[in-house]
Amino acid sequence: MIDVTDATFEAEILQRSMTTPVVVDLWAPWCGPCKTLGPIIEKVVDETNGKVVLAKINVDENPQASAAFRVQSIPAVFALVNGEIADTFVGAQPEEKIREFVAGLITGEIEAELAALVAVGDETSLRQALALDKTHKPAGMALAELLLADGQANDAVAVLAALPIDDEVQQAIDTARAGALPTGDRDRIEAKLSTLLDSVKADEDARHEFVGLLDELSVGDPQSVTEWRKKLSSRLF
Repeated sequence: MIDVTDATFEAEILQRSMTTPVVVDLWAPWCGPCKTLGPIIEKVVDETNGKVVLAKINVDENPQASAAFRVQSIPAVFALVNGEIADTFVGAQPEEKIREFVAGLITGEIEAELAALVAVGDETSLRQALALDKTHKPAGMALAELLLADGQANDAVAVLAALPIDDEVQQAIDTARAGALPTGDRDRIEAKLSTLLDSVKADEDARHEFVGLLDELSVGDPQSVTEWRKKLSSRLF
């Protein structure tokens, strides 16, 4: 975060925006909404790890800098890219809106970084891509394939479950679940659940074992778990 003055306006905002998007927050100490908005903007911009710069202008102390934006009310926020205003909003906004505002400045850069990581294609690179965007389908599908090949079906299910569901993703999830819970294991678990069902109300140990088996079953067959939970509830209540 940079405190910009009339004297540093050109260097810290106009020139800097030629290489890095700059978010300009115009504020004043007496402005209540400014005090609410300021920490949120600082937090969101800080999370970009330098991909976006935050410049704050105290309008009372720097009339020339604030006049450059023709501000009529504060808080007022401007985004500059290549010396030009790319976006703006006035007034306090919820964190979700601020995240959208900031993300819009670096979307292209993030997409390029994601594509480069997916092109490398190893587990480390794919996990780095998903750390940037856990819903990124190419990275998630590629990582799940690697995990399945390495016998880590449970981890593959977890990765795929974070992706937006379409026919291709659902098919991959079904494949991963089958690997995580082969038919023989499913039959074993469900046979044990049937045995325990009559004991769960009176026997706490049986109840704990039943719940543990549901957790095991949920990885490969969540639909069956729903049915078994209904049976458990009917016995308990």
